[in-house]
Amino acid sequence: MAFEKLSIKQLPNIRDLGGFETTDGKRIVYGKLFRSGKLYKLKSDTKESLKRLNLNYVIDLRIETERQEKPDTILDGVTYLNYSLLCTATPAITADKSMRLLMKKESKRIKKEFGTADNYMVEMYKRILLNEDSKETLKKILSIIHDNEGVLWHCNGGKDRAGLVAMLIEGLLGIKEETIIEDYVISHKYQRKKLFWSNFGLSIAFLGTEFRKIILNMLSAKPIYITETLKFINETYGSIENYAKAELGIDDKFIEDLKNKYLE
Repeated sequence: MAFEKLSIKQLPNIRDLGGFETTDGKRIVYGKLFRSGKLYKLKSDTKESLKRLNLNYVIDLRIETERQEKPDTILDGVTYLNYSLLCTATPAITADKSMRLLMKKESKRIKKEFGTADNYMVEMYKRILLNEDSKETLKKILSIIHDNEGVLWHCNGGKDRAGLVAMLIEGLLGIKEETIIEDYVISHKYQRKKLFWSNFGLSIAFLGTEFRKIILNMLSAKPIYITETLKFINETYGSIENYAKAELGIDDKFIEDLKNKYLE
């Protein structure tokens, strides 16, 4: 499908899930579900653009140090929830300063334990889906989306944690798998400028070509990260719906309610 990025300054990776098509020909209603990167130091015109989305809830998926270093810009009338989506095995997707200072050490660990950044990212996504604390967080997020609308969720870049939440919601709504994959991968296109400057910064940090490659791969929205995650879910549970039922305690009525609310 043709993705239409929301044209909002300072937010290169924000989009409405509206228009995504299900396997039975329905579509997500526009103006109810949004995903994004961080909402840090937003200027007045950006705030006005966000207000026009009629948001009711903003869910911040980042850890506490990320929120302290780059706090969300607050919009009047919007409820902000901090639901950190992370397990102990997944530090490299955070963007706090302390983690960046340790990135060289982290890249060495990834090389030693996983071989490649691709292997690491796929394993990281699996662990988030199966980690007990993460599952509790996912339950809370789905409950907010079930009970409300006008919900935006975000992490730092809007790719990893925000991408996994989007995958689950889209899967529960019955969105075509190729669309779920495309929605994940298109983050790479929307963040090309960020990746360029990340590469530049890593080049002058004297990390070395091999470690720089590992880190840049982790910052990218490569298709293999989401396709292997979906493959794991399908092979283990049969579908995203079955995963949510088995691991998150979601039942058929919950899923039916979501479809009634968000599909047309």
